[in-house]
Amino acid sequence: MKKLLASLIVLTLFSACKNEQELKKNNNQIVNYPITKITDTVDTYFGVEVKDPYRWLEDDRSPETEAWVKDENKITNDYLNKIPFRDSIKNRLSTLWNYEKIGSPFKEGAYNYFYKNNGLQDQYVIYRTTDNDKTEEVFLDPNTFSDNGTTSLGGLSFSKDGSMAAYSISEGGSDWRKIIIINTETKAVIEDTLVDVKFSGMSWKGNAGFYYSSYDKPKGSELSAKTDQHKVYYHKIGTNQSQDKLIFGGIADQKHRYINATVTEDDHYLIISPRTSTSGNKLYIKDLTKPNSTFIPILEDTNSDTYLLDNIGSKLFLVTNLNAPNKKIITVDASNPTPEYWVDFIPETENVLTPSIGTQFIFANYMVDAVSHIKQYDYNGKLVREVELPGVGTVNGFAGKKENETLYFTFSNYTTPATSYAFNPKTGDSEVYVKPNVDFDPDQYESKQVFYNSKDGTKIPMIISYKKGTDLNGKNPTILYAYGGFNISLTPSFSIANAVWMEKGGIYAVPNLRGGGEYGRAWHDAGTKMQKQNVFDDFIAAAEYLIDNKYTSSKYLAIKGGSNGGLLVGATMTQRPDLMKVALPAVGVLDMLRYHTFTAGAGWAYDYGTAEDNKEMFEYLKAYSPVHNVKTGKHYPATLITTGDHDDRVVPAHSFKFAAQLQSKQKIGNPVLIRIETDAGHGAGTPVSKTIEQYADIFGFTLYNMGFDTLPNTPTEEVKG
Repeated sequence: MKKLLASLIVLTLFSACKNEQELKKNNNQIVNYPITKITDTVDTYFGVEVKDPYRWLEDDRSPETEAWVKDENKITNDYLNKIPFRDSIKNRLSTLWNYEKIGSPFKEGAYNYFYKNNGLQDQYVIYRTTDNDKTEEVFLDPNTFSDNGTTSLGGLSFSKDGSMAAYSISEGGSDWRKIIIINTETKAVIEDTLVDVKFSGMSWKGNAGFYYSSYDKPKGSELSAKTDQHKVYYHKIGTNQSQDKLIFGGIADQKHRYINATVTEDDHYLIISPRTSTSGNKLYIKDLTKPNSTFIPILEDTNSDTYLLDNIGSKLFLVTNLNAPNKKIITVDASNPTPEYWVDFIPETENVLTPSIGTQFIFANYMVDAVSHIKQYDYNGKLVREVELPGVGTVNGFAGKKENETLYFTFSNYTTPATSYAFNPKTGDSEVYVKPNVDFDPDQYESKQVFYNSKDGTKIPMIISYKKGTDLNGKNPTILYAYGGFNISLTPSFSIANAVWMEKGGIYAVPNLRGGGEYGRAWHDAGTKMQKQNVFDDFIAAAEYLIDNKYTSSKYLAIKGGSNGGLLVGATMTQRPDLMKVALPAVGVLDMLRYHTFTAGAGWAYDYGTAEDNKEMFEYLKAYSPVHNVKTGKHYPATLITTGDHDDRVVPAHSFKFAAQLQSKQKIGNPVLIRIETDAGHGAGTPVSKTIEQYADIFGFTLYNMGFDTLPNTPTEEVKG
């Protein structure tokens, strides 16, 4: 017995030495995590008990949660501060970020407005000129909204004659907004601020007022309590918000979680689009030229995504995926707008359609393997031309009012900074409008699209970007980034942060997973509910492709994603912890049994289903829910979880609970840290300064845990053409 005990002691000491050596070998520091309280909270689903020991972290207002956040941030900051090259990354990010960025102009009243950032301003500034005076005048400067740049501009909408503007602000990154109304000539605020607005546009009817959407203020924390009864109001200029008229919603047995209200450009119709989920909508129309008119239903079910593109008098142009998974444009008269009267205008094709309108033309943006192709049509449905584009990448724009003589579009891809072009819709000619002066040479980099097979044989596209001359030897630090959900498509776009990553010899790979919208509704549905595992399998197969083809290896692979992409990272790292060295889940949906109980989370059920639907759905969700699949003693990758304390879309409790589970169960060797940004939300409106700091931390953590003592160099061999 003594010999056995002695052997166990020797074995334990030997294991400890090996762990210490492993830590040093991988640049890892020994992290002493905070002791996170465990409670005996248990939920029962269909007779199955599920423990939730960190439920208390869901209370974002409690002193205990606040103290935990401070402790975790201290440990994370102490760790990151010891990374020797983090400041070098931050400095390079700041240098590359520091170039003038100018948006395309748009005309409102007598002024031409545009967004501009001089380089490192936390928020874009809105400037204006006139046709006769090109002197730039500051119209709105969101950098003055708060001392630390954390109050951002949410939206901006002008009255019909341009004499007034309503703009919304977000404080601390929250989805809750305030609306401020100003006289555009004097820039003076003309009435009291509207409050408690959320997930809303501001659509003016002439110059008299505008429509907006909101929820009743929830009971409990406004950052985490459920909000699921959206309402549309009309605000008449010169009246108090308490007098705003309820236009749509608010009926207890007709719950709509999201409602959008839009007035047509000619002020003729009000279009209401209610949703119970993020996919599928009803559609109603109201004739604003007739007093006391009622809403006429166009669609009374949520079996399709359908919206109004434009109208010419009573002739409506609708975009729909009803019986057209890749979408088409139809026409119908407003007097009889239901589907039996629809007439195909631009029929469905094999590629997904996203149209825009401007100067009395329709521009059909087709996505072909995640790349843009543009066709221009007139309002008789005649093809005018296929628009010549600057290259292979993503195009946005071609939108404007009917009287605009010039339209604008932007072009970018993973190696080309976004460049604006002025387009003449009559001739089809385009010319560079604004080309950014970035300290980055696109000619030194390349992007290639590959196709690989997922677990079930489905062909998945992926674009891989890196510096020319990179040796495919399996030793290149690589970030694999994806999303895979909510019908969202990842198309090629330039990122300053990713440019810095590639400068340092990094590879950046983006697969287009199922669950996204790259190949239409069928592609989306193939990654939802009981088929959600397809998304994770697609992501795993992408990693295996990169490894098998020597772009990288498990030791040099990081996986990254945000929101639904954070779920993707969490599920992948718990299913295949051996596959990657670093995991970077950001603002992730990580507790799949309770996501629908927070803020507007119940609206995500189209993609996920809920644990309350039925036993089969509960068991499926529990089988991949990251929070519920962390196993004791597993060797998980080095993990840096990022979230914001004001994220009221995907509440930070998801990230808190996942971090606590990993820290309590992780086998020694790889750190598990959580970086909690204060006065920040889900991402929109984040100040540039905070964004730069976050990327410096992410890239520093990633490279440090891949074993780099110094920043890796870009390839020194002659760049190949």
